[in-house]
Amino acid sequence: MILIALGANMPGSAGSPAAALSAALERLEERGIKILIVSSFYESPAWPDPAEPAFINAVAAIKTALAPIALLALLHNVEAEFGRRRSLPNAPRTLDLDLLDYEGLVMDDGVTLPHPRMTVRGFVLIPLAEIAPGWRHPVTGLAAAQLLAGLPDRDGVKKLA
Repeated sequence: MILIALGANMPGSAGSPAAALSAALERLEERGIKILIVSSFYESPAWPDPAEPAFINAVAAIKTALAPIALLALLHNVEAEFGRRRSLPNAPRTLDLDLLDYEGLVMDDGVTLPHPRMTVRGFVLIPLAEIAPGWRHPVTGLAAAQLLAGLPDRDGVKKLA
C-alpha cells in the first residue's frame, strides 16, 4: 500500500483548503497516479501557532509505478503548482503532500520512509485509521488503530461534515 497525506490551511489558486485537496487529487490522477481510496476531510489546529488558520487534512491510498523518490518529486511539483512556497518549517501553506508509506519500505536515501513524524500526528493517524485500520507501521509493526489509540492527545482533530 502506498499512502500519502494531504493538507492545506491557506486559500490558493484552487480556492479554499478543502478545494485544494480535492483539486490536488484530481491533478495526481491526471499525472498517472491512481487514487484508490481517500479518507474524509478533517480539520485540525495549526501547529505550532494555533492562531493561524486551521488545516484541512486527509489521507489517500494510491497506486503508481513511480519509485519513491520520483513519486516524492511529483508530489513536490504538484505542491508548487498549487502555490506552495517552502519557507519556514510548519509555515502556513496552500498545499502539503507527504509520502507516508510506500509498500512497507524502510529507507532514508533521498526520501525517508515511513514518514518520520506520522506516528505522533493525530491529523495523519485519524484519517489513516479510517481508510486502513489494519495498516501496519513498517518499523514498529503496530497497526494504524493501535498507533492512534496510543496518542495522548488527538490535537483537536474534527471530521468535517
